[in-house]
Amino acid sequence: MGLLNRVMLTELGFPGLLVGVALAFEQLVAPSRILFGQVSDAHPLAGRHRTPYIWIGAALFCTLAVLLIPLIFRLHAALQAGGAWGISLGVAALCGLTACYGLAVSLATTPYLALVIDSTTEQERPRAVGLIWCLLTVGIVVGAIASSICLRGIDGVTDPALLEPALLTFMTRVALVVFGLTLVATWGIETPGQRQQLSRSEDRDDAITLGAAWRLITSSRQVLVFFCFLMAFTLAVFLQDPILESYGAEVFGLPIAATASLSAVWGIGTLLGLLLAGFWLVPRLGKFACARLGCQLILAALLLLTLVGFTAQPQALKVVLFLFGLATGIGTNATLVLMLDLTLPEVAGTFVGVWGLAQAYSRAAGKVLGGGLLDLARSLSPADSPFLAYAAVFVFEAAIAVLALVLLNGVNLRQFREDTGRSLDRVLAVELG
Repeated sequence: MGLLNRVMLTELGFPGLLVGVALAFEQLVAPSRILFGQVSDAHPLAGRHRTPYIWIGAALFCTLAVLLIPLIFRLHAALQAGGAWGISLGVAALCGLTACYGLAVSLATTPYLALVIDSTTEQERPRAVGLIWCLLTVGIVVGAIASSICLRGIDGVTDPALLEPALLTFMTRVALVVFGLTLVATWGIETPGQRQQLSRSEDRDDAITLGAAWRLITSSRQVLVFFCFLMAFTLAVFLQDPILESYGAEVFGLPIAATASLSAVWGIGTLLGLLLAGFWLVPRLGKFACARLGCQLILAALLLLTLVGFTAQPQALKVVLFLFGLATGIGTNATLVLMLDLTLPEVAGTFVGVWGLAQAYSRAAGKVLGGGLLDLARSLSPADSPFLAYAAVFVFEAAIAVLALVLLNGVNLRQFREDTGRSLDRVLAVELG
């Protein structure tokens, strides 16, 4: 999606708010995981509970990703023509397509996570989840490097008539590779008619509903504080996500292939940060101190991301993004460990679901805020100085990192367990109906 963000904002000149709102719909459909988890539990296809849904979801999101290319160019044509009806229809179609993309991703990933639980013991599960996180980050890095190499042929191309077919060909190839890898990775894991102990949706993080989430959040002041911390932390990490590649293009003069490689730099830093925190920092400093350090490093990285714009040096930008990724990995690892410590075993699935919803909706809010703030800053800054608009967004994001630090200081593990334990009977009664 980073590539499409850059193309829409820079090459096609879409308003930032439009891009942010459209992309936010991918995250806003997160509660659909409840339905997809329950369907895969109760309705096997060809004797399999998980893999057919994974394949269907993967086929759908790969197809929808390809369809996004012609749609954004049709919307660009409507914006150029200025017709209200054409623009409205194009915006609605873009929001609807990204929502469908999010639904397809949920359809694929919810049964996949259930398959991981089905296929592992309780002792094996932490290692399996850790391996998935590492491979996910490695996939981001490899995908970004491969995209950068494949997109070199369209560097400097701004004519929509030339850009559309090139991007369509690229996205089609990516979709075929992703779907092929999905088939290879999951083929033969489930045997038709095999009798195995299935995880139930109510025992997983896809079981949480908005009503149950709100009841749990408001059951304890400490739960509310930590929920707000998770939202602030996620915003501090991802608010710049929809505009970062355009920052590289407009301020540093980077072509499409070069901005595609920025995700690889960030991903390498994130992977190293996750490993550094998991094997060294958290065991030595403790989870609270490491989470606080992660927030402080994210704050410093965001300020550096702002200041590096004065240099307009691409290599300096890559160094800062590596440091930002390192800070993100350290903060994410410590926050995940802290999150697990603040999860009551009696309602573990509900708690993890609440934390998951906090992150999903924070990412959605980050996309809307990132694009909207960029539009606002552009309207208030000189047209010949794009750096000022991006700097304003990064400074705002840094302020959110400060808020995350303040909220983290308000979390008390002992008080969390005491307060939540006192209200656990009420929460369980609601959960059990």
